[in-house]
This record gives sequence, C-alpha cells and structure tokens, in this order.
Amino acid sequence: MPTAARLLAAIGMACLAFVVSGQVIPLYPEGKDFGYFTQINMGVGALTGWVVMGPRGGRGVVPAINNGLTGTLVMLFWCLAVYGIVDMVELAMRNRYDGPLEAAVSVFQIALDYLLTILTQAIVVTLLAGGIAVGFLTDFAARRWT
Repeated sequence: MPTAARLLAAIGMACLAFVVSGQVIPLYPEGKDFGYFTQINMGVGALTGWVVMGPRGGRGVVPAINNGLTGTLVMLFWCLAVYGIVDMVELAMRNRYDGPLEAAVSVFQIALDYLLTILTQAIVVTLLAGGIAVGFLTDFAARRWT
C-alpha cells in the first residue's frame, strides 16, 4: 500500500544512490563505459526505500537512524550483487569458468573487489550521513502523514 513514508524513502534513497554514483565513477579508469550505472543504482535505491525503509518509519529517533543505516546497507548489498552478477554473466559468455559453481563463487569475488574499490572515506561518510538523513525523512513522513 502506498504511503508518504514509502514515497519519501524511495525518493531519498534514489537521491543518495545518485550522489554516491557520482562519487564512484571517478574511482575507475577514464575510458570505462558505465552505461546505465547511475540509473540502475537509483532504481535499486528507490526499491530499497520503498520496500525496506518505508514500512519501518514512524517509530522514533533511534529506530529512524537504524532504519536509515539498514536501508543504506541493503542498497549497497544489492547494487554490488547486481554488478557482480552482470560481470559474471559477461565472463561466462566468454567461457572463463569451468562450471556453474565457479561462476557463482565469482559473483562474490567480483562484488568484493568492487566494494574494496569504493570504500573511500568520502563515500562511506556520504552513505552514512545520507542514510541517516533518509531515515529521519522517512520517520518524519510516517509521523506526519499517517
């Protein structure tokens, strides 16, 4: 059921994904083609806000902080999973794996490589501060428009 808390959480997480995507792009070599990188991240962020954060709003200050941090970690996990799977499929089409188990394990290795690349101080601070801000926004919306 659509609520104001779900809507504002989705918009807030999509905005956070947009900002962080802009911080991630310069970390990679100049010629890398990112395609729909920012749009996919914003879609994952919006879904995370709608499904994970929106229903949990309106419970107070500490739960709002927890909600924001949880939503941020869930968004980060799913974005890394999406790009790990995409890269694994590309490598699998080039016959780089001996079997399906090796391909499945490589998803986690690829996602971990991406995580280690993007774990910079600026990105971590942006994710934490943005997640907490979206948590407060969601809490405000749930309290104001119920």
